[in-house]
Amino acid sequence: MWLSLIIMLWVLPWKGYALWTASRMNHKGWFVAIMILNTLGILDIIYIFFIAKRTPKNFFKAFKAKL
Repeated sequence: MWLSLIIMLWVLPWKGYALWTASRMNHKGWFVAIMILNTLGILDIIYIFFIAKRTPKNFFKAFKAKL
């Protein structure tokens, strides 16, 4: 049970940011792939930093803006 909670807390922010970024950049294929595939955040991280070319600075700035 605790492992499931830890995994969920790890995956949700990555998946949320990756889906948000894919939709803002109109990457429909990536949006569908990220939505369907559960890779424990690995695909999400690859998309954010290598495909969408986001930097860690932009990543945290987006979260701070939403709070």
